[in-house]
Amino acid sequence: MSKDITILAIETSCDETAASVIMNGYKILSNVVVSQIESHKRFGGVVPEVASRHHVEAITQVIEQALKDAELEPSDLTAVAVTEGPGLIGALLIGINAAKAFAFVHDLPLIPVHHIAGHIYAAQLEKPLEFPLISLVVSGGHTELIYMKDHMSFEIIGETRDDAVGEAFDKVARVIDLPYPGGPHIDHLAQSGKDTFNFPRGLMKEETFDFSFSGLKSAVINKLHNCKQKGIEVNKSDVAASFQTSVSDVLTAKTFAALEKYDVKNLIIAGGVAGNSELRSRFTSMCNDKNINLQIPELKFCTDNAAMIGAAAYHLYEKNHLADLTLNGRNFIDIEEYAF
Repeated sequence: MSKDITILAIETSCDETAASVIMNGYKILSNVVVSQIESHKRFGGVVPEVASRHHVEAITQVIEQALKDAELEPSDLTAVAVTEGPGLIGALLIGINAAKAFAFVHDLPLIPVHHIAGHIYAAQLEKPLEFPLISLVVSGGHTELIYMKDHMSFEIIGETRDDAVGEAFDKVARVIDLPYPGGPHIDHLAQSGKDTFNFPRGLMKEETFDFSFSGLKSAVINKLHNCKQKGIEVNKSDVAASFQTSVSDVLTAKTFAALEKYDVKNLIIAGGVAGNSELRSRFTSMCNDKNINLQIPELKFCTDNAAMIGAAAYHLYEKNHLADLTLNGRNFIDIEEYAF
């Protein structure tokens, strides 16, 4: 396409209200994110009703700020993109209804985007994707290995059978009295600890690319409970380090086994847990050793944002994957539904 494609993207799938203006799928003209973490901290996790109310309060201002930062008028836009799902249904509907209203008023095409596709395409904000590739998606609600032959071609080759890895981080953080969100706090605490507990590595002995973290989570909880009953003081740094090492061992082993089987030399790590320092370090080192091209978005693009939605939306627009004003939110969408 010779003409620049400028997309206003909106993301409200969980507890960030975000809007961004992206040109040609990679050039960020603006990126506005309003986080709700402080509101949800006191509950130890995201409360859907609270999240929805915050989105209602912030969505209009966030969109206006994104346009202002980009120094654009609605008439300068090519299309509007919005996260269709997966996510909290009430939260999704705020962004979707805002996007539909904006698209209707300004006579713009509406692009529905899969949230996980957005996380994968966050890597495109730094450099073009190289195919074929495998993406390891690690977040609060997802743990998946996805094979891609080309843009918007998704094949799930492995996924969690129970807890997502980010969910396990939050639950383990809670039992060792760390605040929400647990992942960054465990990461920080683990840096001063050692893997002294040797927690289990789920499904490591099975020939599958699937993951399981519920056994690991239970092992941590049971160990802490048993130590408390016996009056044994536990080093929380060692618990954090042992848990994080177990997770890293599983994720790296499964991912590199998939890269070898599919004969792929390009790897993307996507999602909020991609911000984990040990995971980034381990994958960087191992990819260098094995001559694998690794792409991990910078930290601000690992967590939920609208720039990633705009990056994915560019390719959907090219494929004429548009929605009408009947678009509704879906709390679960298999990413393979978005495959072209």
